[in-house]
Amino acid sequence: NIWVTRNGGGSWNRIDSGLPQNRWVSSISPSKFQEGLVYATLNGYRYDDFATMVYKSEDYGATWTSIQGNLPNESNNIIIEDHVNPSILYLGTDHGLYVTMDGGSNWNLYQGNLPNVAIYDMVIQARENDLVVGTHGRSVYVIELEAIHDLAKPKDMVMQ
Repeated sequence: NIWVTRNGGGSWNRIDSGLPQNRWVSSISPSKFQEGLVYATLNGYRYDDFATMVYKSEDYGATWTSIQGNLPNESNNIIIEDHVNPSILYLGTDHGLYVTMDGGSNWNLYQGNLPNVAIYDMVIQARENDLVVGTHGRSVYVIELEAIHDLAKPKDMVMQ
């Protein structure tokens, strides 16, 4: 279940209608840029369901939209929003790190020095502009975000 409070814990509302039911909520990540925008990932390990379940809500969870885009079917573990560009999202799955630069329509598998292993945690170190990725049994990786930010810039803003 996913619940939200908008009054400091005075009351709570359940906001998971419209999402697959009886699935593990693997992450919830509110936007830093837009009030009411929240991302959620779910997985169906317990039911041998390995479908991709990644969603966003722009109205505090009243309605949910899939942002699966072109992702392959695999379990999702965590989603976070970039700290500079709200269109960039990072998704940790059982098989690696995916990045979207358009809010979830098109995803790309990150192919740097990060192996294609389960990713269970991520945090952005804003001062260093780094994404810190925690994997299952394969260590912690630090990804410099400058190249991703450069790729996400509109073409007319890129220096020639």
